Amino acid sequence: MTKKILITGAGSGIGRATALRFLEEGWAVALLGRREAPLREVAEGWKHALVLPCDVTDPGAVTEAFVQLAVDWNRLDVLFNNAGGNVPAALIDEIPVEDWLKVSAVNITGMFLVARAAFALMRRQEPQGGRIINNGSISAHAPRPGSAPYTMSKHAVTGLTRTLSLDGRPFNIACGQIDIGNALTDLSERMTRGVAQADGSKRAEPMMDVAHVASSVLHMAALPPGTNIQFMTVMATAMPFIGRG
Repeated sequence: MTKKILITGAGSGIGRATALRFLEEGWAVALLGRREAPLREVAEGWKHALVLPCDVTDPGAVTEAFVQLAVDWNRLDVLFNNAGGNVPAALIDEIPVEDWLKVSAVNITGMFLVARAAFALMRRQEPQGGRIINNGSISAHAPRPGSAPYTMSKHAVTGLTRTLSLDGRPFNIACGQIDIGNALTDLSERMTRGVAQADGSKRAEPMMDVAHVASSVLHMAALPPGTNIQFMTVMATAMPFIGRG
């Protein structure tokens, strides 16, 4: 039976790379994202791709997307809860409240809403169970300068992961988290030209191919039900994380 995964933020970056890797491996992939056109581009030519345009910050839209998923598939094996965003770095008293609300809406509320909908489907489907993989961040362990909204949001993701791991046990729902450092995407390309460091300097940082993130998510997703990777860190080897600053 074809395994089924839903990936949020599937139209670009890590989500896009991961979606294509799963399609190549023969999975059915539900592509969920705010902009429909990029999702269509990813889905083009793939028989088992399902396009679900959806703003993860909108409770009604998330519900509608999962209703459509249930109609089309009637099952979900894995959720890659990937959609996220960030704002320019600044000291906390210089960060507009609107920026905090923007980040928390996607990185916290959006994560919660999609996990909630996936958990409900996995809990009630037959056979019961599934797997949720949350996209955390190295920032949940060691923040960058001026990153209060993003860092706070990724600590919240870790809290969600731990709670779902506990609450999912009676229903055969596993939950793990992948913390990613310096995967090269269109959004992160700027880091190759210089990033603010804890010592006040600005330096370019090593990057890794985003394909290695996709293969890591695939490894987590393909584990048997009785096995779980609780937390995985995948990063550019020489990036400033261990010993950051």
